[in-house]
Amino acid sequence: MAKKGSKTVVKNTVQIMKEKAAARAKQLKKAKANLKKAAIARKAKTAPPKADLAALGPKAYPAEDLRHFKELILAKRRETLEELDTLKESMMDVTTGEYISESSNYSLHMEQGTDAMEREKTFLFASRGSKFVNQLDDALARIEAKSYGVCKVCGLLVPKQRLEAVPTAQTCAEYKNTGVPCERGRLALARKRKGK
Repeated sequence: MAKKGSKTVVKNTVQIMKEKAAARAKQLKKAKANLKKAAIARKAKTAPPKADLAALGPKAYPAEDLRHFKELILAKRRETLEELDTLKESMMDVTTGEYISESSNYSLHMEQGTDAMEREKTFLFASRGSKFVNQLDDALARIEAKSYGVCKVCGLLVPKQRLEAVPTAQTCAEYKNTGVPCERGRLALARKRKGK
């Protein structure tokens, strides 16, 4: 009889284990459903309202604005190239067409230190002007690619006033000065991180 009793105990134990496993499976299913609901609720809470999305603005400047900026950039480029030509002429000897050196006759009637400083300053201005022309050329290439005025940090449009003041700008003034995107930029970057 002991044998029969042990079979019953084993049978009852197996049945109890099955019931516990079924209860755990039911709890697990319920927990997964609750997690899904919570994720959906969290996503709805953190998504910026439609008004915020509209506040981010368009993704590119219209063709007429790009034409305006192109004219502005071309004018600045012409002006800078004229200044570079003037600087180049001041650095060259008119008679020989060579750059003026310290051993030239021009240096004899001035202090050599002052002459060298003036030459260095002129070369610095010329270097700066050449760099600016390269930046203007890059801006013209971005206009052709229809990506001019798009911030390289957040992907939003740089304000027109900034582009008119600094046509080579690739970020908003706040980012340029602080290294932190503006409020619109932070919203846009938050959306990018969430994969929207």
